[in-house]
Amino acid sequence: MQDLVVTLIQFDIQWHNPAANRKIISDKINTLKVVSNLIILPEMFTTGFSLDVESQAEQAEGETLVWMKSLAKSTGAVITGSIIIKEEGNYYNRLLWVKPNGSFDYYNKRHLFRMAKEGNYFAGGSESPIFELRGWKIKPLICYDLRFPVWSRNTNLAYDVLLYVANWPEARINAWKTLLQARALENLSYSIGVNRVGLDGKNKAYNGQSSVCDFKGETMNQLSNKEDTISIKLSKSKLTDYRKFFPANLDADTFKIHNLM
Repeated sequence: MQDLVVTLIQFDIQWHNPAANRKIISDKINTLKVVSNLIILPEMFTTGFSLDVESQAEQAEGETLVWMKSLAKSTGAVITGSIIIKEEGNYYNRLLWVKPNGSFDYYNKRHLFRMAKEGNYFAGGSESPIFELRGWKIKPLICYDLRFPVWSRNTNLAYDVLLYVANWPEARINAWKTLLQARALENLSYSIGVNRVGLDGKNKAYNGQSSVCDFKGETMNQLSNKEDTISIKLSKSKLTDYRKFFPANLDADTFKIHNLM
């Protein structure tokens, strides 16, 4: 059973400035002291949380994806985070999962943030993929998805890590911390949330608090309200042993999700 080293990059996203944000991230990755298997960036890491889709969207295989492929190859790690994508006439808040061999997968955000009218600009996703890395199964989700436990349900222990990338504002940060712990303990999985810091172009404040929670809902590491990068090792054997000791999943209710679109 291989452990998994994950790196969380929490930074102040420069508003509508993809080139500057890519450079910030590259500089942070180039100074890493550890060999990481998975490097996680926030939601909309090239622009900040923007609804200006026409000017900020990239094509499905645009400049940022090319850059992510180069980073993945040079680090030997999967690089993941979400950006604005235009595809077949629709705009998506899309998490890219880019592998060192140049191949990639993606997840389109399902739950669009009603209070910001995200659904007026973006199309919602209908698929809920699980990605594999070094024998681990990882389920990616985006920001507002965190509030919906059915969408993140770990049916038959299908995944080992629940991953959220976000632009989660300071005003609701208590919900962020509480829900990350809840999703971990109810799903018998690790839960990782990567948020941003700073002010966005609409003067909304973000205070980070990126976190890694274990399968008991206990916080293993939590960043503060400053730019920071951490790497942490996840133990597959500890996860497996706990699931055997406390198999609450065997008593879970069964259900199916219908009418995704």
